[in-house]
Amino acid sequence: MSLHTGTHTLGPASGRLTLKTGRSGAAAKAGHDLTIDVTAWQATVQVGEQIAMALEADATSLRVREGSGGMQALGDEDKANIEQTINDDVLKRQDIAFHSTEVRSHDDGALTVSGDLTLFGSTQPISFDLQLGDGGELLGSAIVRHSQWGVKPYSALFGALKVADEVEVSIDARVPAT
Repeated sequence: MSLHTGTHTLGPASGRLTLKTGRSGAAAKAGHDLTIDVTAWQATVQVGEQIAMALEADATSLRVREGSGGMQALGDEDKANIEQTINDDVLKRQDIAFHSTEVRSHDDGALTVSGDLTLFGSTQPISFDLQLGDGGELLGSAIVRHSQWGVKPYSALFGALKVADEVEVSIDARVPAT
């Protein structure tokens, strides 16, 4: 499928924006790999002679969907504590924004997107691939490394349990038909 000319708006009603974290450190077995949903976000895809993309996400809208691994299951209180830590100590309530600088379309429906991601109050370049399906599905993921933004990953237990440097950000959305 090719994108129709115009501006297409995506958000929670048209798909899911998800983060997946891992764990490291001597006490990694005690922690959890997290799947986190971004519940307040908006993306625009502008199609004309060129394609431009932008995304804004409310950093306080991250909700822990599940945690795998660990020594015990995550309860609702654990999830709420993680969300509070993300708000207060990790993202510090600073919004997240992406603006493309180049989008290359390939014959197989793939898009290679390059642009600037503002995270942790710093803007850095990032590139990733997206796949556009025949039914308007837009799928893809990017690896975001805390260290690229000059941020030390969150740690607990005196540094023995750490969030892994790499976080996978995925989108699974449908571009509205026009």
